[in-house]
Amino acid sequence: MVNPKLIALLPDLASFILVVNEGSFTAAAKKLGVTPSALSKLITRLEQALKVKLFERTTRKLIITQAGQKVYDQSIAMVNAAQQAIEVSEAEHGEPSGALTVAAPEAFLNSVLQPFVVPFLTRYPHIQLKLRAADGEIDLFRDGIDLAFKLTDKPDENLVLKEISKTRLVLCASPDYLGRRGTPHHPTELVQHDCLYLAENDKDNLWSFSKEEELHSVAVSGCYAVNHSQMRLNGVKQGLGIGIFHDFVIREARERGEVVEVLSDWMIKSNYHGAIAMQYPQSKYMPARLRVFIDFVNESLVF
Repeated sequence: MVNPKLIALLPDLASFILVVNEGSFTAAAKKLGVTPSALSKLITRLEQALKVKLFERTTRKLIITQAGQKVYDQSIAMVNAAQQAIEVSEAEHGEPSGALTVAAPEAFLNSVLQPFVVPFLTRYPHIQLKLRAADGEIDLFRDGIDLAFKLTDKPDENLVLKEISKTRLVLCASPDYLGRRGTPHHPTELVQHDCLYLAENDKDNLWSFSKEEELHSVAVSGCYAVNHSQMRLNGVKQGLGIGIFHDFVIREARERGEVVEVLSDWMIKSNYHGAIAMQYPQSKYMPARLRVFIDFVNESLVF
């Protein structure tokens, strides 16, 4: 039997989830079409009904309490159940429609996904596709993501996995650079070269290599570092040094002879290699917009 008190709390719990996901009353209120003060009063009412404090409020940020996190985790299950009810309807009716949020590493987004955005939306004009560059760890439920592309040998075991290809990291340089500076034949020789790296953290210039039982970590340096794959590749093509890229990023440049592979007999160790996989939450009823996107990827991506 359904508790009447629960029915009364459902809208407030859904609003609470949105506040947590958005990280502020202002952002959540904008999505709900209400004022931040009205939403704040709603959360206060929910706290009084549940007899727990959901947030620690400061002038700078909103911090969820331990009790609030427990309420959030339980409420997510409720929202997911409601979402499945909507998805049943979508699966039974008409043309795929609605918002679809897809996350992928920046390099994959730029080099692989970008070309088929227009063909996909031309075929399915009622879908609103939202692509999000995400190179770090992401939580699909928390971040409101329907599907994520991952480049990894350690996929999330809690999500459905569809592997679409494999990828490896490639060390490369322009023929002009190698003609001027010589070609390294061992990872330790990279300290004598200009290298282009990400510079997102202090360890990005530490490149690790393996071959059979041999392991080497090399601290590289150079005059240019940028955490954007295409800008880094442009620098390599113009002779600024040696860089590491996924094979799909440099495919066309290699075919045109703009870059050549270096130390091809060595494996580059990184968290971003192995399978190119699509991952998404398990659901008995998959939304039509997600199903057609997965099918489109399978038929369109060629490696």
